Amino acid sequence: MENVALSGQQAAIAIEQPVRWPADNRRYGSDVIAETIRALNIEFVALTPGSSFRGLHDSLVNHLGNREPQLLVCLHEEHAIAIAHGYAKVTGRLMAAAVHANIGLMHASMAIYNAWCDREPVLVIGATGPVDAMRRRPWIDWIHTSRDQGALVRPFLKWDDQPASAGAAREALVRAAGIAETLPKGPVYVNLDSEMQEAPLDAPLTDFETLRYRSPVDHGPSLQAVRDTAARLRNAKNVLFLMGRFSRSEGDWANRIELAERVGARVATDLKVGAAFPTDHCLHMATPFKFMNPELAEAIKSADIIIAFEWVDLAGTLSAALGYGKAASAHVVHASLDHTIHNGWSLDHQALAPVDLHVACAPDLFVEALLQRELPARKPVPKRSEPAFTLSAGPQIGVSELGRTLRAAVGERDACLIRLPLSWDPQAWAFRHPLDYLGSDGGGGLASGPGMAVGGALALKGTGRLPIAILGDGDFLMGGTAVWTAVHYELPLLIVIANNQSYYNDELHQERVARTRARPAENRWIGQRLADPPIDLSAFAKSQGAKGFGPVTDRDLLEDVLRQAIAAVEAGGVAVVDVHVAPGYEGGAAANSTQSSPASKD
Repeated sequence: MENVALSGQQAAIAIEQPVRWPADNRRYGSDVIAETIRALNIEFVALTPGSSFRGLHDSLVNHLGNREPQLLVCLHEEHAIAIAHGYAKVTGRLMAAAVHANIGLMHASMAIYNAWCDREPVLVIGATGPVDAMRRRPWIDWIHTSRDQGALVRPFLKWDDQPASAGAAREALVRAAGIAETLPKGPVYVNLDSEMQEAPLDAPLTDFETLRYRSPVDHGPSLQAVRDTAARLRNAKNVLFLMGRFSRSEGDWANRIELAERVGARVATDLKVGAAFPTDHCLHMATPFKFMNPELAEAIKSADIIIAFEWVDLAGTLSAALGYGKAASAHVVHASLDHTIHNGWSLDHQALAPVDLHVACAPDLFVEALLQRELPARKPVPKRSEPAFTLSAGPQIGVSELGRTLRAAVGERDACLIRLPLSWDPQAWAFRHPLDYLGSDGGGGLASGPGMAVGGALALKGTGRLPIAILGDGDFLMGGTAVWTAVHYELPLLIVIANNQSYYNDELHQERVARTRARPAENRWIGQRLADPPIDLSAFAKSQGAKGFGPVTDRDLLEDVLRQAIAAVEAGGVAVVDVHVAPGYEGGAAANSTQSSPASKD
């Protein structure tokens, strides 16, 4: 499958230039590691500095000159991983993040779990104090050395290793890259002994053709599965496609449209993952899937055949439409490789779905293979008109109103919605390109949004596409110092904060519990609100060198402020707009949110 060919270094990026010294013939273990990272065509290493990988840090700067890859300094290890995660969501390719010893890995663990649940590749480079106890400095090296450091995150990694020599480290990095980028993609971890990094090489290593060893495995569908599915599509009257995780390739995007039009399939997409199909196409459901709605439920009940393409939670979706434990009357086909990385620790694999045919393949390859079979010839279908919109009735700006006002301010520009809040109204913005929307963080926690926004902006720099992240205030407050990295490296980025001044999703949890127990629901706000004193998010952004706007509370001023922020981004800056919004969820989500999103906060 082709990936979108984007590179953060297509356009100039601020480079921290090292002082160059005359070259010598001495080489160290970390020089080999740095050269291997370059050979893997990894452009960037995001890091929060640490002494455990000081040898590698030196090699990347003084041996390679801080180019190919370039270091990106971050203020927290979660940001380093989240930046690599956001970069992968745009490009489909690997970026590296370095974390210090066991303590840095502990900080990074939530972000690694996000990448795991989101099935995105990240090369996490770790390090430990000297494995040889005789080499450890008193106290500090002992508390930063672990017997099995990878065990901290192994349940949500595709693979990890702790190589004991420079040659083994070279092989481990190449193996890790191939595993990370093979579907289903995911994070990998290579832990480097600090002593091995800093030791000089006894002799030159043998030549190593890196690219011959790192090729990811491509998974195509079986011929029989393609024949059987195509035959059923030819005879079906009501076809439903559930389109989940797909590539960002424009060619693959066009194939999905062609297949849906050829067979007249109704199409559902999922806001948990990136754009997979044009949401204003007349075959698409009225809105992308966030919670079960009557239209999708009826489509599931009436379908002759349902094909799920890497749908994140097939069992849960079917149960929500049909009732728990009830199987669909349709013939259900599931094109997915996700089962290959399910384990006994993480339950992100969701419930077991009733499926008639499981096709173990990359979903885009299944679409391509079906298009090569004899299928009905269908005429192209017209685009659907955008739904009408009514202003919020109350005095506060609604999230739906924010979305539509931002869409108007963006105008005809190509934009990429890197992240959206749980309260987002799916009808506010149509997705017409695979880079129009990148999906959620995967793990449903907090603090990832700002870092992923920076990673997306890094990958999009020079493409002409406006990077936009719309974040909740809780997410921004926990991860907002990631903004400094975007400012420091001159990565244009627009962050809009849908600020309801509360951990609002948990207010609904508390209300549900109170009502169940016949206790006062009016107390739901206690221990949740973030308004006394109010937090000046604009000043927080300005303190890091970004352009800060707001708080915006007047809907009549909103579009003008957003246009000013967009102008600041187009001038090369980072803009953060704090918009005070009415608490609530669009499209009836409030009734379902405490069932469907127990950990998310907005």
